[in-house]
Amino acid sequence: WRPWLCHLFVAVWATEGVTALYGEIIVVPCNSGATAPEDLMFVKWKYEKDDSTAGDLLIKQARNDQTTVQATDDYAERVSIDDNFSLHITKASLKDQKTFTCMVVSGSNLTEYPVSVAVYKKPSSVQIMDKSEVLQKDKATTVGTCVATDANPTATITWKKNGKLLVADGKAVVITPSLKLDPATGLSTTSSTLQYAASKEDAVAVFACVSTHVLSNQETKMEPVPVHYPSEKVSLQIMSKGPIVEGDNVTLKCHADGNPPPSSFYFHIKGQKMLVENSDTYTLAAISREAGGEYKCSLADNEKMEASQSIVVNYMDLSLTPTGKVVKAVGDTLTVTMEKSASGDAQVSWTKNGKVLKEPVFSRLTFADAGLYVCELSMNGLTRHQSFELVVEGKPVITSLTKHRADDANYKVLTCEAEGVPEPNFQWSVNSTDEKSSYTNGKATHKISVIPKENLTVTCSVSNKLGEDIMTINVSSGKFTRVDSLVTVILPVFILYSPISLQICLRGLYNLATKEDPSPWMDRSNICHVYR
Repeated sequence: WRPWLCHLFVAVWATEGVTALYGEIIVVPCNSGATAPEDLMFVKWKYEKDDSTAGDLLIKQARNDQTTVQATDDYAERVSIDDNFSLHITKASLKDQKTFTCMVVSGSNLTEYPVSVAVYKKPSSVQIMDKSEVLQKDKATTVGTCVATDANPTATITWKKNGKLLVADGKAVVITPSLKLDPATGLSTTSSTLQYAASKEDAVAVFACVSTHVLSNQETKMEPVPVHYPSEKVSLQIMSKGPIVEGDNVTLKCHADGNPPPSSFYFHIKGQKMLVENSDTYTLAAISREAGGEYKCSLADNEKMEASQSIVVNYMDLSLTPTGKVVKAVGDTLTVTMEKSASGDAQVSWTKNGKVLKEPVFSRLTFADAGLYVCELSMNGLTRHQSFELVVEGKPVITSLTKHRADDANYKVLTCEAEGVPEPNFQWSVNSTDEKSSYTNGKATHKISVIPKENLTVTCSVSNKLGEDIMTINVSSGKFTRVDSLVTVILPVFILYSPISLQICLRGLYNLATKEDPSPWMDRSNICHVYR
């Protein structure tokens, strides 16, 4: 008993509140950190025990700054006081959620400042456990359980789908919460299980749970979960890029809209029921024109769910006589016969050497009739071809033998043209230079260059295994070419003269041109005045 305390004025202040984080240091201020009175004697910290009695923690003397720890329990190792007389408690736990009182004793007063401590802890983790691998259409199925562990105060959990809050209705959305307390730490673990009746569209839905806590909010998302539902519709597909042609392999594909898709089907093939397991296709090999008609498929476990399709088999038959290589003689006849059969309206077209023409009729063959004839039968993008190559043979016939002066007037070019198959050989009766030849579609051309020193009769002869032909042509010597050249050069001068004078000049030029050596008169510059 301390008699001096009887003379002090005792005051108790209203309780303040302090929040601390779990596991961290609790700092409890004395008088909100206000400056101590000048006549301070000591400061003492105490706390309220669970049985409502007071427990001493420590005391600090003002005159010698000495601190004495009075606690004998767990606090003995965890409490301390700083220069502002604030109480420090290490390793904060939920057991520290109580009232601590700072007692300030001065020469004239004794004042108590009670402080209530609350210890907060956000959830250690927020996880979705027991995630469902599949949801059922229109049937409440567990999506998962969201767990927020070791929190204080207790966390609350809500569910979202595609970012929108899910509200429990007891049917399509069922949410079951639960709470557990750790007896050692007093921390709470909140759980929430979501059951959901999905629709087909929920196959891409993103579910998430949200933990709401005074310190933080945490959201955890799930990957989309597949939705299973039975088949409601069956369809049969003919796997073909174009019209089905006789001889094609045709694949039938049966599809049902259930999830997971059915793996076994019945294919109804011309009155026969074929079971296909672990596949949804059936192939008709080398389909024939008789195989056209209706085909069906159905579910193996529910044959009432079926689908059907009709198959149309396109076919075309083309027969051509003759075919291959056909060799005929000039003047012969050739009969061409074409027969066709098709499942629809087929069009016939003909080409010769790639050019379109009407159906060929050969009453009397000529060399021009030779070529590659192709008959095409077409229908709905389908085609058939038959062809024959016509070769018309005959002895060569010369069709033309011509001459013309070369540009420089030094030589003449002779051209011999002939028709014949096989290709004819050319022979000339004169020596020549610069030979050129060509042969196309039975027509042959041969050119030679000659320099005649006198008037000549030139022979062109052509021959092949079937015969020969000959033609001649007269070729004048170079004298006449010089007269022609001279007249061409000097003739404009004669325009200056009267018609009588022009006649005299022309006669004189003719006389000079017939001499053996024409050079003397060619060099004369005023030749026309001689005959004026």
